[in-house]
Amino acid sequence: MIYFDDLEVGQETLFGHYDVTREEVLEFAQKYDPQPFHLSDEEAAKTHFGRLAASGWHTCAMTMAVIARHVVDTEQAGLGSPGVDELRWLKPVYPGDRLTVRGKIIETTPSRSKPQIGVIKSENTITNQDDVKVMTFTSIVLMLRRPTA
Repeated sequence: MIYFDDLEVGQETLFGHYDVTREEVLEFAQKYDPQPFHLSDEEAAKTHFGRLAASGWHTCAMTMAVIARHVVDTEQAGLGSPGVDELRWLKPVYPGDRLTVRGKIIETTPSRSKPQIGVIKSENTITNQDDVKVMTFTSIVLMLRRPTA
């Protein structure tokens, strides 16, 4: 199990990859963000996107899927998140893109009120297959501290 106490400022993680499909872009948009440029090639072509683009919220969801799988697979003692800071959608995400999710720990803070918990802040960068940044955000994650004997 990986605990708060096992992580250090400056530590970098490659969380993994996500392949964006047209079907998923359309399905997400129909359900959660039904704007024309997320639903129609013709409408998207009339915008700065130039072609069908994924919702930024879909990009967040795909990113979360990658991070959550990594956390489960590496057996981290995560307790969820109170939120994110500085979320930025930098470039469009298109069907056929391969997203890569990376994080770098920028702060570790033991809780004063709950000594069994620590808070991790990480700068997260999502790039496409051309290594172009498409999204960045700072995550705030609660984690269990290593139990004492």
